[in-house]
Amino acid sequence: MKLALFSLILLTMTTPILAQSKDEQAVAAAVENLRKALIDPDKATLDALVLDELTYGHSNGNLQDKAAFEEALLSKSSDFVTIDLTGQTIKVVGNTAWVRHTLTATTNDGGKPGNAHLSVLLVWLKEKGQWRLLARQAVKILS
Repeated sequence: MKLALFSLILLTMTTPILAQSKDEQAVAAAVENLRKALIDPDKATLDALVLDELTYGHSNGNLQDKAAFEEALLSKSSDFVTIDLTGQTIKVVGNTAWVRHTLTATTNDGGKPGNAHLSVLLVWLKEKGQWRLLARQAVKILS
């Protein structure tokens, strides 16, 4: 009986992981790579992760194209010190995927310490077998 109960608990814990398709797993990996690149940016990594057509919406209403997005990160005018992503959902539709999550971060934008607590929507496009960011929009969580 204990073995059956243990097996049921183990199966319940691993089912969400197994339920992800290969594309969903690849999108999740791309999101994680983006999270890391936001904290420790370099041009080559950013170029590989985002499309030239990128539109990047901030919670304050500011919109950036790819060049402005990369410049802000590389110049540290937008500087993420830590980023924690929670409550993530991924939906793949053909060669497009959307991701929603909550982003909690510590920042040091332009040398000024701060915090962010955002709800984020990412849109990814699969191009030549790679998932690349097409669009992002964030809104502040008011609580």
